Amino acid sequence: MKVAYWIVAGVLALFYLYGGGVKLVRSREQLRPMMAWVDSSPMPAVRAIGVIEVLGAIGLILPPLTGIAPWLALAAAIGFVVLQVGASRVHLSCGDRRIALNITLVLAAALTIWPATTWL
Repeated sequence: MKVAYWIVAGVLALFYLYGGGVKLVRSREQLRPMMAWVDSSPMPAVRAIGVIEVLGAIGLILPPLTGIAPWLALAAAIGFVVLQVGASRVHLSCGDRRIALNITLVLAAALTIWPATTWL
């Protein structure tokens, strides 16, 4: 079970470290080709989402790895499910029906919830 967690959590962490990092350092114009929704969102909100994604990625990996506050892995996994449900709603409200990636991320994050409880 722990091997499955590390595989899924590792892939999720890499995805969110990249995605969150991009939201933190790039301008609206640089983000627009990848993320059309940034036009309808204030940049402080985009930056805040980037911070949440980076911290969540760290929360998936570091606590179980160190044994310090391992419950944070569970909180990060649940947080990513909530984040992607919200992201799907934003995409749909903007008329963007391409939410396959969001659904995949919801499922992957949901798969990490149960194994993350083994560290509690």
